[in-house]
Amino acid sequence: MKHIVVLISGNGSNLQAIIDACQQKKINGTISAVFSNKADAFGLERAREAGIAAHALTASQFASREAFDRELMQEIDAYAPDLVVLAGYMRILSPAFVAHYRGRLINIHPSLLPKYPGLHTHQQVLENGDEEHGTSVHFVTDELDGGPVILQARVPVFEGDDENDVTARVQAQEHAIYPLVVSWFMEGRLKMHHNEAWLDGKRLPAQGYASEE
Repeated sequence: MKHIVVLISGNGSNLQAIIDACQQKKINGTISAVFSNKADAFGLERAREAGIAAHALTASQFASREAFDRELMQEIDAYAPDLVVLAGYMRILSPAFVAHYRGRLINIHPSLLPKYPGLHTHQQVLENGDEEHGTSVHFVTDELDGGPVILQARVPVFEGDDENDVTARVQAQEHAIYPLVVSWFMEGRLKMHHNEAWLDGKRLPAQGYASEE
């Protein structure tokens, strides 16, 4: 059985989608542990409810980002993960952490990358009057939200939408595509080569699988 470790900071709705997919055997693997940098993150409760080891590691315990990440790596490695999944993990990772898990570290970001890296993506979409928004699953590299895109989902933005409307629409797509990408990786279909995403032996285009070129 292949092992997944998930990192969260908050509610953990994407974590729940992956837990459900594992329980439904849609993912050929199991979540061995969940880590959060917030001790009160509701996602930790989701993990405990599912019988998954839940750990909190807070920045105040450590002198530096590097010290924090060293401890986090050590604790993650105790579970020998095949894949590390960032699901709403709000800390910027050190280069050493990214290098350690290179090729087996993925993230989901609520925008159609490379558009709107960083925070407040829904707000930016509304402020700029965009008619389309979405979410991207990508491999993690040292560039913030800049690793190779694996899969994107697009959603419309309607006149009169507020941030809650847009967030709900995007999250519904996230809960569909993130477990799918995890399943591809666990089946050995998805890999990162030379800073590019490959699926079934074919290099994916810049916007990921099934993008409109």
